[in-house]
Amino acid sequence: MAAFRTIRRVRCEQIQLADGWARDQLLEITAEGLIADVGPVGEETVDLVLTGPVIPGIPNLHSHAHQRALAGLTETRTPGKDDFWGWRDLMYRVNNAITPDDLESIARCVFVEMVKQGYTVVAEFHYLHHAPGGDQYVQMDEMSQRLWIAAEDAGISLVLLPVLYTYGGFDQRPLGGAQVRFYNNLENYLILLDKVRKAADSMANRGYGLAVHSLRAVAPEQLTALDRISRVDYPDIPFHIHVAEQLNEVEECIALLGVRPVQWLCHEIDVDHRWCFVHATHVNSRELESMAERGVVVGLCPTTEANLGDGLFPATEFVALGGKFGIGSDSQICSNPARELQLLEYGQRLKHHRRALMMEVGERHNGTGLVQWAVAGGGRACGRLLTGITAGAPADLIELDPDSPRLAVRTTDEALDSWIFSAADNSVRTVIAMGREVVTEGRHAGEAAATEKFLNTLRRLAARSPK
Repeated sequence: MAAFRTIRRVRCEQIQLADGWARDQLLEITAEGLIADVGPVGEETVDLVLTGPVIPGIPNLHSHAHQRALAGLTETRTPGKDDFWGWRDLMYRVNNAITPDDLESIARCVFVEMVKQGYTVVAEFHYLHHAPGGDQYVQMDEMSQRLWIAAEDAGISLVLLPVLYTYGGFDQRPLGGAQVRFYNNLENYLILLDKVRKAADSMANRGYGLAVHSLRAVAPEQLTALDRISRVDYPDIPFHIHVAEQLNEVEECIALLGVRPVQWLCHEIDVDHRWCFVHATHVNSRELESMAERGVVVGLCPTTEANLGDGLFPATEFVALGGKFGIGSDSQICSNPARELQLLEYGQRLKHHRRALMMEVGERHNGTGLVQWAVAGGGRACGRLLTGITAGAPADLIELDPDSPRLAVRTTDEALDSWIFSAADNSVRTVIAMGREVVTEGRHAGEAAATEKFLNTLRRLAARSPK
């Protein structure tokens, strides 16, 4: 696949720093892909000059790469199945045919799509662990290895989140059908997690974290045991879980555990800033306060949540409490962070009958507020201690195309607003991820090869999948 140019010095004519926009700044980048220094341009020789508005790369805090094969194929109405659970049945049918080669091909294509549109790091919520039927591959982490390869080919940083998935519901019924390939008990999960840790530690643009699929997929004692283990053996890495995405999930949790899902987590687990609650759609005011007080990052995936009819997370109320959030592509019906941010804002506008809601008090531009929140919250959920364009943070940069008809003749703030709210096309010109130039003039050198392999995979899956 493509070889990416390493950048050590880049001149940015207009760049978004922590305290606002600055002009003619020089970024120096270490061999590990971190920002060494940011300061005024001098006489130094540079590797690259970026003339368009430069903003931080956007973290994608929640991805199921394999679902890209299903995108757009679930939009027909099936009586009695026109909800999340009906969609899930179709997703499982496709999942059950995916081989390691297929997963590598699908993930490579979607990771290229992501990085072209401004995602520079992706947290992959990975539960497709075993072969169809549940047998382990000879290499227990075979599917994880394929995700590492795909991310390296695409040039995106990967934070791999192997998922603990043991049961088929709050009643702890055994997994059945396509779900059996997701299965691990806690002992096997910890073995897999250690393999993922060793692979992540070998390269600077890799990370890892813990993940539990949901409260319905584990026993309470499993989760409490894993949390205790994590605080001793993995104290500084993120911990992700799907929670309260569907109303009947909340109702089942109340029926079986006696309380609401977020309420249970905040009472039974010492959740803190390491935790990312994905979706958290159906929460009450007290649960919002608990998440904000504890520093939990909420992972919002607006295009997927809209596609599945999940509902609207009370985002404006959450940020008013000081809550942190990030965005994710989830089911891969959209690989564009600008579209996720647009839909997040529009959902709140439709709910509250007002405009320009998701921004700090005193901030004038909606786009600036959305990007700052997504970078800070998403970066934390990816285990990054520093985010944004500052010394010590990953050298992840997006240059918006100043020649795009949607962004032309704009101030920097207006260009950022326009990227999110009016640019129907991809208006990203350059992407640097961990100090490597992976997108140039809107093009990715490995895109054609990745697309060809993906199309071949789709044909094979169509031939294998039951109609």
